[in-house]
Amino acid sequence: MTVNATIKGSTRPLVTEMRAALAVECAALTARLDAVAAGEVVSSAPMEPTGSGLDTLAALFRLTPVERGMLCLAVGPDLDPALGAGIGKATGGLARADVSLALTLFGPEAWDALCPAAPLRRLRLVELAGSGPMPGRRIEPDERVLHFLMGINYLDARLEGILHTMPPGPAGVATGEAARRIVSAWSRQGAMSVLLLAGPDRLAMRAAMLEAASALGILLFRIDAADIPGEWTQRHALATFIDRELALSDGALLIECGDTGAGAAARLADLVTGPTAISAADPAIPDRGPRLRLDVAPPGIRERRQIWAEALGRQAEALGSGLDRLAEQFALDRAGVMAAAETVVNGAAIAPDRLMPEIWRAAREQGRRRLDGLAERIESAADWDDLVLPAAQMAQLRDLELHVQEAWRISEDWGWRAKSPRGLGTAALFSGPSGTGKTFAAEVLSNRLGLDLYRIDLSQVVSKYIGETEKNLSRIFRAAEHGGAILLFDEADSLFGKRSEVKDSHDRYANIEVSYLLQQMESYRGLAILTTNQKSALDTAFLRRLRFIVQFPFPDASARREIWARIFPQQTPTKGLEFARLARLNLSGGSIRSIALNASYLAAGVGGPVTPAHILTAAQREYAKLEKPFTQVEQGAVA
Repeated sequence: MTVNATIKGSTRPLVTEMRAALAVECAALTARLDAVAAGEVVSSAPMEPTGSGLDTLAALFRLTPVERGMLCLAVGPDLDPALGAGIGKATGGLARADVSLALTLFGPEAWDALCPAAPLRRLRLVELAGSGPMPGRRIEPDERVLHFLMGINYLDARLEGILHTMPPGPAGVATGEAARRIVSAWSRQGAMSVLLLAGPDRLAMRAAMLEAASALGILLFRIDAADIPGEWTQRHALATFIDRELALSDGALLIECGDTGAGAAARLADLVTGPTAISAADPAIPDRGPRLRLDVAPPGIRERRQIWAEALGRQAEALGSGLDRLAEQFALDRAGVMAAAETVVNGAAIAPDRLMPEIWRAAREQGRRRLDGLAERIESAADWDDLVLPAAQMAQLRDLELHVQEAWRISEDWGWRAKSPRGLGTAALFSGPSGTGKTFAAEVLSNRLGLDLYRIDLSQVVSKYIGETEKNLSRIFRAAEHGGAILLFDEADSLFGKRSEVKDSHDRYANIEVSYLLQQMESYRGLAILTTNQKSALDTAFLRRLRFIVQFPFPDASARREIWARIFPQQTPTKGLEFARLARLNLSGGSIRSIALNASYLAAGVGGPVTPAHILTAAQREYAKLEKPFTQVEQGAVA
């Protein structure tokens, strides 16, 4: 078998034509058998080709004329009654030919043809049955080969559940970039043995291979590296059956690796001789050559939009430009898009006005897969009405919301990504005293934008070991890309402080961490929010890369009154609260919320509404917690 033969394929005759050609071949062999039965001397000259399936097998597996004739002798009893009868006459009643009869018909070359290293037995086209001396052993055909000669093609039962036949795509020229490169590689170099497809998206690489196989007119088979036997003899037998299947079906093999299995994939590729591809994040290099590595990027925005459209089917038409927002916001791989779409397509009927929210929710859930274990996800139902800030700051935050909403239009439709893909993400700094609403504003944005909010625990990010901080940051940003999540670095001073003058190796590596972070912030396409109590502590080089800087002031009396008026949920019963008087408590919004919540617990404990007495007790405790004196002025504001 050669790669060229498999890639180019062959035209299969119709079943009736196949059997008619075999009948002619069987008749010629029957005449020889009749001569043997009559005691006549038989010529051992090779039989002439007849255009049957035996000729196809001989071309695929490079069989010699004698090997081809012996294969006909093996399958004859199953295909032609007269040939079976002839074998019985020549052997004294045996149902199948034995090695002795093969030697009589084809001479000493039959020994070479039946050698375990020769194609007939190495590729399991025939088996020698029985025990005892070699001349008395029967020559039996493999059932898969027998059906192939009858014009019936199917996946070998011994490969069921291990080797998966991929459904052929539409014939034609490959359209995807990765698929075009695969077609070019195998078309330009017919002897190309192994393609190493490297990339993070398994299904994207599978789709590229399937598209390339369709363009080449071949069938694609897939096997998971986890299913490859570890024991050598089992792996060798598997490779033999796969090799034979690739030839019989005009196919190519794709070995897919998960997080593990790259070594097993390379070992199997070394045993298979047909066209083979290995897909993995970083494929191991097999010994077999020639080899070609192709880096397959995950789907871009336009490819993701197409995947969404295909997965949603007719429902995609109702979304319009919503498909663009989905493709821009969620950098899901093909598996993630398909999984998100399935929850909507296969679920209960959804009203048209609920379709986009449901798909968006499903996409968010898929985007969480990699980030949930790395950061704390914050659920929020807060809205703009819950946030009290001066008009200028509120305008900045609403602009920030609009900025994220329209990112897909600016990047794609208005051409900014094509002009310069770097720095299209949004980074914002929220600075101000503790409790002034920085984190709460991030929660509002998360709810309004329909995006997950993740708070980064800096104690888990910063490491004393050189290089570990960069690895941790890289892992977080890479995981966040899939869901386009909002990243919240609370109290970022410790990580994003001013770069120090280099005095020793520790200073040098600390500066490397800051520089690396700046690069990650520029390349992250989502929204990253940094909070700090001291804006002056941040490096000016970092400030230049921030698109929004929002200063959260300590609330004045008017703002505090507004906070008190909005702090209690509508369901919370209150009585006798005068918000103008409560505003005299010189506290931040965070402390006001703490007092209101604690007062609610006190009121619930006695089964009544929240009263000034409950507020007084809660306020005294809050001041004690803050180590601030609770004077007659503060008491008069409550009592």
